[in-house]
Amino acid sequence: MSENKEPNITRHTNANSHHHHHHHRRKKIWRWVGVIVVLLLVVAGVIGVMMYRNVRDATNTMYNPVAKTTTSNKGRSLDNLLKQKKPINILLLGTDTGALGRDYKGRTDTMMMMSINPQKESTTIVSIPRDSNAIFPDYKQYGVTKMNSAYTLGGVSETIKTIDKYYSVPIDGYMLINMGGLKKAIDQVGGIDVVSPLTFSNLGYNFVKGKSYHMDGKEALAFAQLRHGDPEQDYGRQERDRRVVVALLKKSVSPSTLLNSEFLKSISSEMQTDLTMGQMYKIGMDYRKANKNVKTDHAQGVSKQTNNPQFGVMEIEVVSRSERQRVSDELRKALDLNTVTVKANAASYVMRN
Repeated sequence: MSENKEPNITRHTNANSHHHHHHHRRKKIWRWVGVIVVLLLVVAGVIGVMMYRNVRDATNTMYNPVAKTTTSNKGRSLDNLLKQKKPINILLLGTDTGALGRDYKGRTDTMMMMSINPQKESTTIVSIPRDSNAIFPDYKQYGVTKMNSAYTLGGVSETIKTIDKYYSVPIDGYMLINMGGLKKAIDQVGGIDVVSPLTFSNLGYNFVKGKSYHMDGKEALAFAQLRHGDPEQDYGRQERDRRVVVALLKKSVSPSTLLNSEFLKSISSEMQTDLTMGQMYKIGMDYRKANKNVKTDHAQGVSKQTNNPQFGVMEIEVVSRSERQRVSDELRKALDLNTVTVKANAASYVMRN
């Protein structure tokens, strides 16, 4: 019987040894897996910290708070509005510097108010004519002049005050970008798709009315910045500007783009904003569906000549009180605000033959 048991004892011992060896090997494998996971987490953490720092540095470079002490802004806080996911109004300003060889401070060639309503999933963008007649709140000595000079004289703060004076709409934040920055932003998102509203050629590019184009930054500038040859003149340029901005918004208003360090670094030196990194993230997360329904409009003026005390005779766009009231009502409704009566007189002007 002992002879019969030995093989069984031997087999049992071998099985134990094999099981022990297999268990030891599995422990080693899991140990290595654990080490690799920890290393990956450390690397991801380091990359995350570096990306956060890059994003923070880029947004710090762009960050430039301004005073928004206007009647319409009284009692409004952007942080509170974002926390409650309420509609916000952002002023978009485009300066005529940073492209085509221009590097002086310049004026705001583009002025748009962008009302974003996350509940209604809608965005309303209205252009204000750059040549609108205005008397600036802090620079009355300049008399009736063009609204785009507010930036040259008193920066973004004076521009906000002037727009509020004539349209009575709160402005919760602003973004100022020059043409060079716009070009880089378009290139960073891989180009934009825009339908041309007319047939024209500019800077070596040809556009046909009704045709869609996938544009890089250079082509988009040629499309937007046609100076002469548009039958609608400056209003035609405004429409092309809006088409470019809407196309860029659809590509860039997402957390992945807004917090992309390469995207932000590419435009940080050519853009200013009073939006913090946290506020940008909130807008990217909670307001991005608002670009599903985008409505565009503009304030329409009538060309007149005025005799400015400092600059002599100039042509301006006189925007009537009724037109300013229409625009004010449209934007305030988009912001879920009650309408108010805009001031009676935008500015007097002297007609000349």
